[in-house]
Amino acid sequence: MAAVSDRLPAFPWDKLEPYKKTAAAHADGIVDLSVGTPVDPVPELIRRALIEAADSPGYPTVWGTVALRDAITGWVRGRLGASTAEHRNVLPVVGSKELVAWLPTQLGLGAGDKVAYPRLAYPTYEVGARLCGAEAVVYDDPTELDPAGVKLLWLNSPSNPTGKVLAKEELVRIVAWAREHGILLFSDECYLELGWEAEPVSVLHDDVCGGWYEGIVAVHSLSKRSNLAGYRAAFVAGDADVLGELLEIRKHGGMMTPAPVQAATVAALGDDTHVEEQRERYAARRAALRTALEGHGFRVEHSEASLYLWVTRDEPCWDTVAHLAGLGILVAPGDFYGEAGARFVRVAFTATDERVEAAVKRLG
Repeated sequence: MAAVSDRLPAFPWDKLEPYKKTAAAHADGIVDLSVGTPVDPVPELIRRALIEAADSPGYPTVWGTVALRDAITGWVRGRLGASTAEHRNVLPVVGSKELVAWLPTQLGLGAGDKVAYPRLAYPTYEVGARLCGAEAVVYDDPTELDPAGVKLLWLNSPSNPTGKVLAKEELVRIVAWAREHGILLFSDECYLELGWEAEPVSVLHDDVCGGWYEGIVAVHSLSKRSNLAGYRAAFVAGDADVLGELLEIRKHGGMMTPAPVQAATVAALGDDTHVEEQRERYAARRAALRTALEGHGFRVEHSEASLYLWVTRDEPCWDTVAHLAGLGILVAPGDFYGEAGARFVRVAFTATDERVEAAVKRLG
């Protein structure tokens, strides 16, 4: 057992515990802006769909119901601009983190293979590489990588942690480069519906990939857009051959989305009203926190999309974490996401309105 766990970095969130205790000691309680977990209610129509499907005594299928595949393909065509997507181009997964962590293993990668991801990135890309024994490689511009040995290329737009968005022209260039070199490209687009100062575009958009999906797959989640982090509802879409292989592997592994969650996903993807309502909540919290942080001496960089503000006071990130913990505010240190984040912190705006208001007052 230790041989596998020894491949992995220390779990970063454990390092925050002393600062969490400090923040929790504040007279008015902690304002936790670190993890970015949704706190608003699950929309009623989604809960109703879950309840109505609760009597599900049989095993679900890994590929999902026809209704689920219809819902996913319809959303991919309408929202992502992937006009030729069919059932063979989609696959439900048990939360996007599970997919990210185990994808290199399920692709058969190992020693001698390289998995590339942004220099500032969600830590699970590296974890996935380490789990299968592949080499983790970071980049600033993926087209400047030596393509030799690179078997899997991760994009992340909008970015976690920075909120940076890749323009359509950049995506076109990167997709062409990956295809030229026979590199499988997975694009983590879980924050695509949370653009604020930019309009995120999917790699599956007809204008980006030319209406064909060879060599590219997009990853999407309902955790943020629909407050379904607790449901573990997500899916991938793109190259039918890649998804077909993953489907076969996942059938053997029993990686099935529970039937009630499948029904809830159908309801969530069929309704845009709750998404817009949640966007409005986040927009208000984002504006309030941004103003307060800038007034407190922070500089905001990127942050044009996603659920985070990427901020700095031009000091080591742990000094900033300690300073804010003293005010009862907990944030994520930038070095969780790579050495390039060592002078930044990530501030989530997923807390309740009341807690955000408390943070604003303390920063003022």
